[in-house]
Amino acid sequence: MPGPLAEIIWYLGTAFELAFVVCSIARKSFFRYFFLNVYFILAMVFSFGRHFVLSGHGWDSAEYTYFYFYTDALLTLALYLALISLYSRVFGELRFSRYLRTLAVLLLLGTAAFSYAVVAQSTERLSTGFAYELSQNLYFVGLVLTYLLWGAILKLGETRTRIVQIVLSLGLYFSAYAASYALVNFADKYSVVRFLGPLVSCLLPLSWTVTIWRHSEEARLVPARLVTVPR
Repeated sequence: MPGPLAEIIWYLGTAFELAFVVCSIARKSFFRYFFLNVYFILAMVFSFGRHFVLSGHGWDSAEYTYFYFYTDALLTLALYLALISLYSRVFGELRFSRYLRTLAVLLLLGTAAFSYAVVAQSTERLSTGFAYELSQNLYFVGLVLTYLLWGAILKLGETRTRIVQIVLSLGLYFSAYAASYALVNFADKYSVVRFLGPLVSCLLPLSWTVTIWRHSEEARLVPARLVTVPR
């Protein structure tokens, strides 16, 4: 996705990711949301790495293809760790929270092992279509886990504004990203569709940055109001 628009999207995404990390430090919440910060730090490092490989080898090179999709898989796994940390925050006061975290970690390790096994056996024929399908499946699992967590938030009556808005933003992010995958599958000839994924990726750090900056850890709300239908 080379071109001026791609550069603008890249600069915006990197700026928003950096803004979240800086905002977390300024609000003294870096370690409270440690894995979220790690995810964005990795995203920035990999993003600069992609540009370095791109400038040295070109858009259609095997080096860039491998680097892009392997780092994308690592970022997805990092986002799973961030999601697990949110599970820990929501179920932290319950006795069975340890078992939920263990189950989530096992799911993460299983997904990682499966992904590695498939890639290791298909190294010689790794293609954009294969890696694209793999990433799509990983994002689908993340979508399911996020909405399960959102259901738990509503069921348990979680009222911490930051947690509620972070999980809601993550669910919208996964949904929008899954929709962008579907649009590419059905409208591949329209190049504008290929910009949707990177644009969606810009919105997640922006949303989380606004949440961390505007709301303190003590802020509370009633999440049930988000799904209340007026009569």
